[in-house]
Amino acid sequence: MTSPIRRIMIVDDHGAVRRGVRQLVESKPYYQVVGEAADGRAALAIAQETNPDITILDYSLPELNGLDLAHLLKRTFPRMEILLYTMHDREEIIMDVLRAGVRGFVLKSDTEPHLIAALDALSIHRPYFSNAISETLLEKFLETKPQPCASSLTHREREVVQQIAEGRINKEIAEILGISVKTVETHRASAMHKLKLRTTADLVRYAIRNNIVQA
Repeated sequence: MTSPIRRIMIVDDHGAVRRGVRQLVESKPYYQVVGEAADGRAALAIAQETNPDITILDYSLPELNGLDLAHLLKRTFPRMEILLYTMHDREEIIMDVLRAGVRGFVLKSDTEPHLIAALDALSIHRPYFSNAISETLLEKFLETKPQPCASSLTHREREVVQQIAEGRINKEIAEILGISVKTVETHRASAMHKLKLRTTADLVRYAIRNNIVQA
């Protein structure tokens, strides 16, 4: 079965870069370059005329930068995939463009096969990040402070939280679990401290959101 032709737009303010990318892209029979632009506003106009499947764009562009252009393209063409092809690898840039809807990120310092691999992935609506970008994203994930979650509670604390969320008072919980009222109070206080909650209502909402009890 023949692969469908994917329509590509190239956006970069350097003519030599556009020519090099075009030559590489058009070496594959299933890709067709339908437009080129040297600035963001021209790219937006060309996209309106050609409706590309994938846009390859740089971050630093005159008139309308790559981040703002990505926002506008995704708003106007939700099915369009965007591949950022740039020399910028700062964490804040990566996170900003991902939030804008960019699902492919390749550095200009990467080898040419990365660019084709990214297009191949995006053409079937799968994300692609070159190795350096993947490492940055992994480091960002690992550095993110984990939010309090149900798994941070002990088994007994979860039991107490569930009983509280089901509307039982400390004395009833103590009888059901076979522990003292004081122990119930200790587990309750420990759970609320771990979860950074202040009131019983907060605890009930937490239990519902984390499927400890049903709403």
